[in-house]
Amino acid sequence: MQPILLDGRWVQAQAPEGSFHAFNPSQGQELGERDYPISGWADLDAMLDAGQRAAAEMAQLPGERIGAFLDAYAAAIEARADALVETAHRETGLPLEGRLRNGELPRTTGQLRQAAKAARDGSWARPTIDTAADLRSVLGPLGGPVLVLGPNNFPFAFNGVSGGDFAAAFAAGNPVIAKAHPAHPHTSQLLAEAALEALQSSGLPSGAVQMFFHTSNELGLRVVTDPRTAAVAFTGSRPAGMAIKAAADAAGTPAYLEMSSVNPVFVLGGALRERGAAIAAELAASCAMGAGQFCTRPGVTVLPPGADTDAFVQEMQRLTAATPPGVLLTPRSPQLVADAVNALRAAGAELLAGGEIADTAGYAFQPTLLKVSGSRFIEAPRALQNEAFGQVSLLVLAESQAQLLQIAQALEGNLTGTIYSDTGGADDAEYDALEPALRHRVGRLINDRMPTGVAVSPAQNHGGPYPSTGHPGFTAVGIPASLLRFAALHSYDHVRQHRLPPSLRDANPTGSLVRLVDGQLTTADL
Repeated sequence: MQPILLDGRWVQAQAPEGSFHAFNPSQGQELGERDYPISGWADLDAMLDAGQRAAAEMAQLPGERIGAFLDAYAAAIEARADALVETAHRETGLPLEGRLRNGELPRTTGQLRQAAKAARDGSWARPTIDTAADLRSVLGPLGGPVLVLGPNNFPFAFNGVSGGDFAAAFAAGNPVIAKAHPAHPHTSQLLAEAALEALQSSGLPSGAVQMFFHTSNELGLRVVTDPRTAAVAFTGSRPAGMAIKAAADAAGTPAYLEMSSVNPVFVLGGALRERGAAIAAELAASCAMGAGQFCTRPGVTVLPPGADTDAFVQEMQRLTAATPPGVLLTPRSPQLVADAVNALRAAGAELLAGGEIADTAGYAFQPTLLKVSGSRFIEAPRALQNEAFGQVSLLVLAESQAQLLQIAQALEGNLTGTIYSDTGGADDAEYDALEPALRHRVGRLINDRMPTGVAVSPAQNHGGPYPSTGHPGFTAVGIPASLLRFAALHSYDHVRQHRLPPSLRDANPTGSLVRLVDGQLTTADL
């Protein structure tokens, strides 16, 4: 059985509660050459102890040491690039070129290096000094390990042992206990091997990065509520996220959750007249990307009444029917998409294209298009915002211009919201009426482009109001902002100079660290 990474060593799981295999979703076949353990409490308990020891050591390390590990890790991943992309392709069915090798892998190493730069710089921690009161504060590590649970759809960039949550938690000075996703366990193993190599070359604590492959839901929630767990980061389904949220809230564990989003797109009348066919092509392509398995896929598109909308619906119907089904990630995925489509139909949506599990060798579902009236959407907004994690699109046909605003007001919290409008300004009045309602229901407001894809930018917000995430004030993508989730505010009142963290002493420790001193941002010594 494949060992787990525990306190700096690959060791056999202690009394595992079973095992599992990976699958090749393109062929619908089990990859049986490796057994992966389902860890029991003994493994998780040992990881929590090791994580606590590592946290005490890491709290004393300068940002340069943290940054050195993150840079070394990025280089170790690049050295394994061929094996990583080939393994991820086999375990996920995602395209080898274009997506994995040329897109997601460089994004992953890039965000690790951005995190390294933030750790070295230290300004993200907001060192603040009030000389009159002799009060000083800075954001610091949480004092325990962060549990990171990644999703199935991004085997590198959101992986629990390499992705954005990992990079942010580690750059903030915290050890990480990662749970591999069962959809790509060998990929996660290769990443963890690279992390261990970087740990050893950087001289960081042995428990700074640990990984297990799977555990029961009960034991997973036990880790969430354990007092040694400093925080939890999760990306995945709403049911799992809500279970983690309930457990974390009851225990007082900070939990940062990305759960689900239908990412509404509003196409205003002038935009439909000006370029309706082009927008339909963009929408169809965005829905098809990754077989619809993106948390930013546009799942709901809202259209005004009129002949231009009728033409748009017909074009979307044609494009959807002409699109071949993409590969879904897990054996359960086709049935889960079928269940979601059936729930939309039960709530009043009419099927226009697709709607069935695809007859292919691998895991797939037919590209699917549905429509519903604006009035029905307003009557049953929750049921009609149920996320289908596949290539499924719901068109909402408003019956008046005023109803566009009512539909926006009925939306749940989402990661993104998009408005397409006439480039000449013909839709400006409608935009101005709609935007305030949409603004408060989405994390990222977009104009005239589809939401699929998330740039790793300091200005990014990959978050949003509940229930798209557990908290509207934080982002899972974008450095340094994403680090703030995994830090505590440490305040020092009349503490002697030699006892202060270096960033709060009178002398600027690097000469370039930006600090807020008596209300002024400065790099000067006091």
